Amino acid sequence: MNESARHTSNDQAPGDDERDASGSIGAYTAGLAFALLLTGASFMVAQTHLLWAPGLPVGLAVLAVAQMGVHLVFFLHIGSDPDNTNTVLALAFGVLIVTLVVSGSLWIMANLNENMLPPAAIMEMQR
Repeated sequence: MNESARHTSNDQAPGDDERDASGSIGAYTAGLAFALLLTGASFMVAQTHLLWAPGLPVGLAVLAVAQMGVHLVFFLHIGSDPDNTNTVLALAFGVLIVTLVVSGSLWIMANLNENMLPPAAIMEMQR
């Protein structure tokens, strides 16, 4: 049998389902509502004295992580379904790479800052 004759119109890529995976209007509306709520909460926390001042960065970081979670679940449709395993692994790998690049850059800059001569000594060397 010819290779092209074996393929039928029912061939699907892994992870493709019969159902529409793009979500419904209600899911997008709920995601928008949560995103707006978290954005408003971030502005309110930053501009008022609801949080203790030294805890403000931690509070904003928690709201930012919650905002990322809302975007992942409601807009990117990343859930705990078995079909999303590759997507979650790709997302985790991307987070790992970004973490390595950012932490490595900060480590290199801190090391350079520690080992550089003071500006006055550099100016003396140029004379």
